[in-house]
Amino acid sequence: MSEEAQNAPRTAKAQTPPSTPAAPSALTASGAASHRAARRMALWLFFMCALVAAMVIVGGATRLTDSGLSITEWRPVTGVVPPLTEAGWLEELEKYRQIPEYREVNYGMSLADFKFIYWWEWGHRLLGRAIGLAFFIPMAFFIATGQARRPLSWKLAGLFLLGGLQGALGWYMVQSGLSERVDVSQYRLAAHLSLAVLLFALMFWLALDLWPARRIGRDAAPKGLRIGAALLAAGVFAQMTLGAFVAGLRAGRTFNTWPLMDGKFFPDGYFAGTPGLNDLFETAAAVQFNHRIGAYLLAAGAVWFAIAARRTGAVSRARWVLAAVVGQMLLGVWTVLAATPIALGLAHQGGALIVLATALYAAHGLTSARASTAAGRAAHR
Repeated sequence: MSEEAQNAPRTAKAQTPPSTPAAPSALTASGAASHRAARRMALWLFFMCALVAAMVIVGGATRLTDSGLSITEWRPVTGVVPPLTEAGWLEELEKYRQIPEYREVNYGMSLADFKFIYWWEWGHRLLGRAIGLAFFIPMAFFIATGQARRPLSWKLAGLFLLGGLQGALGWYMVQSGLSERVDVSQYRLAAHLSLAVLLFALMFWLALDLWPARRIGRDAAPKGLRIGAALLAAGVFAQMTLGAFVAGLRAGRTFNTWPLMDGKFFPDGYFAGTPGLNDLFETAAAVQFNHRIGAYLLAAGAVWFAIAARRTGAVSRARWVLAAVVGQMLLGVWTVLAATPIALGLAHQGGALIVLATALYAAHGLTSARASTAAGRAAHR
């Protein structure tokens, strides 16, 4: 064999071009697709936050109109259809007549008046069902198409389960007013509202994780400021829970003076009985006093946050938090002075969610810059 023939394979092998990495354009396209998927899911979660906010406000309306006990059964599927005939309406009214609220508060209520409170409660429950579908269908689509992968898919599934728990907790709350009380338990009402607010907060935070926006980052702000932002958001949540006790005992329609409560800092009736921890939540005087003090503490925290953040990248977010807290506090004063009319009561409830959103936005911006893209990567990994 000739020398050229012996060397041919080695020459051919030596001349084989090396494998090349994926073209930059392909990598760019993949990254763009991932960002688009994350953005779509973020927009969907922001929309879900708006629906939950609507649910909270409608729930407040059922409370302020005394409508929450008008439907005395829990029928998750068949309950979507309201009474369609006169006989059907009379049957629902007869069921309502069997509970203490009718006998002791609304005795002799006309069918027209009953329909008014029934529609509020029915609308509240229907909106809850609609929220469940509005969450489940897109979630299933995002997971099935691979746009939401673990751990994001697990987070979405957890949120869906919490939403189902919220519905069950709502019925547990209603049950407390069907036999021995003329109203629902303020403790169950506070738990029901708190879970709704928690769902709002978790979805809002996850949407911020997915949204392709620049964060301030941990290194751009002192550790104390980051801790303060987190505590401020937690304080807003706690204040909303205290507000639920005010709603549960209808305390907003008593002590309609400010800054004192009927001329006193500590109102009459606060720890009026045997002193105990539960007295903090058992009387109208106590729960309104707690809510007022919570508002003052929250306002002080917002002022501190705005001052502490003035020379950091969080200054604009801190100012938004301060503006929201002050506005909500002024609205709360107006509401209590007016003895909580429905419009002001609902505006105050909606305003609380705006305060919470601004506090979460500020706290989120101070988290790790690396974490800002983690959920986005998980969305299309």
